[in-house]
Amino acid sequence: MPKDDVTGGRSLFARLRAGLSRTREVLTTDVSELIRSRTRIDDELLDDLEAALLGADVGVDACARLIGGLRERVRRKEAGDPEAVLTALRQGMLEILRPVCVPLSIPAGDAPFMILMVGVNGAGKTTTIGKLTARFRAQGRSVMLAAGDTFRAAAVEQLQQWGKRNQVPVVAQDAGADPASVVYDALASARARRVDVLIADTAGRLHTQGGLMDELRKVKRVAGKLDAQAPHEVLLVIDAGMGQNAIVQARQFHEAVGVTGIVLTKLDGTARGGVIFAIAEQLGLPVRMVGVGEGIDDLRDFDAEEFVRALLDT
Repeated sequence: MPKDDVTGGRSLFARLRAGLSRTREVLTTDVSELIRSRTRIDDELLDDLEAALLGADVGVDACARLIGGLRERVRRKEAGDPEAVLTALRQGMLEILRPVCVPLSIPAGDAPFMILMVGVNGAGKTTTIGKLTARFRAQGRSVMLAAGDTFRAAAVEQLQQWGKRNQVPVVAQDAGADPASVVYDALASARARRVDVLIADTAGRLHTQGGLMDELRKVKRVAGKLDAQAPHEVLLVIDAGMGQNAIVQARQFHEAVGVTGIVLTKLDGTARGGVIFAIAEQLGLPVRMVGVGEGIDDLRDFDAEEFVRALLDT
């Protein structure tokens, strides 16, 4: 099967590094320089380091784990100089991120593989669908899209534009139609046509609106009538700029529909990219991809080592 990334690893790392520039400014300036500017590794340094990590939205739990590990290493005299502290910090970050570093995999088997996309308004869900479609097409897979956001005509139009751009069919109904009906029709059509991947859009519902969450449950339930395993993937798209609010979103979507993977978008537009550590530490849900730019190739499979390397400018 064709590989997801069609360009060289160096250029991919360069895009990730550039995309993380705002978060890296916080961590590199406030963390790396903070550590390297000290001649003594003491509690004052670790307290300042904790404040810097919290400033990048690393989160209380993840920060406590990182700083606790550093304090223990300092106590055992395993981190007695700045470079040793930085090395220990990188190792601690990787220990948090590696368990959730699970790329999206589409197994061989009966088609279609159905992906249900969920997330709040403005997270970049429809754009992510377009980028995923381009990726799958580049892999030689056939794709169909379902316009399940029936409350906004603009959402349907945007999805149809992505469909035209990627030369894939889009199943849509009139504005105000039942989203579950749209998804059901799309799945039936995808099965009949032996399409490899069906990606279903949903409304950019607010996670606090219980009625809309019930609608998501209905979409999932109706899809299951045609295929007991559908949807095979429930991807939650989160705007990295939401910071700790992303944790609340993820918990509620997960409770409603059983999120199986996370796409963290807009890392290039925020200094709060450290939220990925909070997501990993508190939720443990697989982080499938990260978005580090507006280009079609800027939706990247999440790679823990590459991420930490780009984040700490190492």
